[in-house]
Amino acid sequence: MNRVLRTFAITLAAVVTASLLFTPMVVAQDDPLIARAQALFEPIPTTGYAELDDNPYTEAKSELGRMLWFDPRLSASWAISCNSCHNLGTGGVDLQSKSIGHDWQRGGRNSPTMLNAVYNLAQFWDGRAADLEEQAMGPVQDSLEMNNTPENAVATLKSMPGYVEAFEAAFPGEADPVTFENMAKAIEVFEATLLTPNAPFDLYMKGDADAINAEEREGFELFVNKGCVSCHMGINIGGTGYFPFGVIERPDAFILPEDDLGRYQVTNVEADKYAFKSPSLRNIELTPPYFHSGSIWSLEDAVRIMGDAQLGATLTDDDVVKITAFLRTLTGDQPVVEFPILPEITESTPLPTGMTMP
Repeated sequence: MNRVLRTFAITLAAVVTASLLFTPMVVAQDDPLIARAQALFEPIPTTGYAELDDNPYTEAKSELGRMLWFDPRLSASWAISCNSCHNLGTGGVDLQSKSIGHDWQRGGRNSPTMLNAVYNLAQFWDGRAADLEEQAMGPVQDSLEMNNTPENAVATLKSMPGYVEAFEAAFPGEADPVTFENMAKAIEVFEATLLTPNAPFDLYMKGDADAINAEEREGFELFVNKGCVSCHMGINIGGTGYFPFGVIERPDAFILPEDDLGRYQVTNVEADKYAFKSPSLRNIELTPPYFHSGSIWSLEDAVRIMGDAQLGATLTDDDVVKITAFLRTLTGDQPVVEFPILPEITESTPLPTGMTMP
């Protein structure tokens, strides 16, 4: 058995074992299904931000990160910001199969949501960024996205006194606080505030048996019993591991393009061909189109495809309706983020380049 499939099998065995280890002593409010949910998942906290191991939260750092998130001047063309591809008004995505980047180019994969992304084991579909700080550096330099350089980005930021003051407040005591790395650290802290607590399923896990209805509870049971939970577990209901797409049946080429080898492009390990990080299913109803290829717009169709490709289970129409109903209980409170007034440019600010007429 190859390494990826062995990991899949071990994970599934752990899930099955956990789901069986229930006794009346651990039943929450006399509802064994709540206890089952508590054993497999965890609610999003309501603290307002997630703690980062080596990048502690401060209000000044988060405020700087908010400014940088919305600032298109981090791109060479001054046309693309983080929010362009991860729109906080539409579930943290741009509702495009593949995002429009520098000079009207299309990206290689569907842009995943950044809501709750702090809880993923790594970032990007192939996990090539270990954390949000590393992830924040990637799009700025990617020729298909913002097409900038660290040197030009820093020169742009240093040319605006408002940014210099914001960096000094966010990174006090540093001789030269306006750096590319500090830019990424500030964005990371802001992204750690993009949480969506209080989803109906979270309230259910906390003991409110009426937070989800009978159909949604049946959908949750199907989600676990059919094996969906083997790849989608934990606080983010996904984002915890890499799994081959097409474990049982390979999807059509427009869903799983043959030239995108997934995790293999990072590791060069044969077993990682066509393996991708399992996406978080939180707020999934808000974030079509689905899969790394951005090829499927219907959540119901995505559920059917996963049943065939990953589980070898032909789901009935009733199964699909109920599982989809459960998935809609994963939509939490969306972050309310005020658009910042950004620092003014000066005569020394590098001018934009690129973005010719399509």
